[in-house]
Amino acid sequence: MGHVYFVRHGQTIWNVENKICGATDIALTELGHCQAIETGKKILEEGIHADEILYSPLIRAADTARHISEITGIPAREEPRLKEQNFGKYESTARNGAEFQKAKAQFANRYEGGESMLHLAQRIYNLLDEIRAESEEKTYILVAHNGISRVIQSYFYEMTNEEYAAFGVKNCAVLRYDF
Repeated sequence: MGHVYFVRHGQTIWNVENKICGATDIALTELGHCQAIETGKKILEEGIHADEILYSPLIRAADTARHISEITGIPAREEPRLKEQNFGKYESTARNGAEFQKAKAQFANRYEGGESMLHLAQRIYNLLDEIRAESEEKTYILVAHNGISRVIQSYFYEMTNEEYAAFGVKNCAVLRYDF
């Protein structure tokens, strides 16, 4: 049985400020770089083996993947489908804002200027289906975002809408999923 690993990027200033990053290209903080380096060391120490790291094109994920790749020696390449969901008009607003929380419950609606949860799920599910087809030969580490982590979790586990909306992982958490 094959498997895949998921790593959320390191801390950004908007994470600290409780703002929605979304598709906005926000860099890692100094702590975020340190978290990524520590994650690379953890992957080595735990004996996690992967053939390739696939990462979001956004700088926070790309830098996290670069640090992990440098430490582990696992080659890394950009995968555009791992880009965080575009939250449209809500980007840079408070993550716990009442209007955003209400909008998050509407999976089929696009955020003004953004993309719907269903569009996001389509691109991530398609990627995971491709990885699943290769899972007997290759293992990947996916470096991406909190919104992407929700979709990946829903691919592997049944979730209610409420569980989906509430799901999240800490910066540089490493999760394993078995096909």
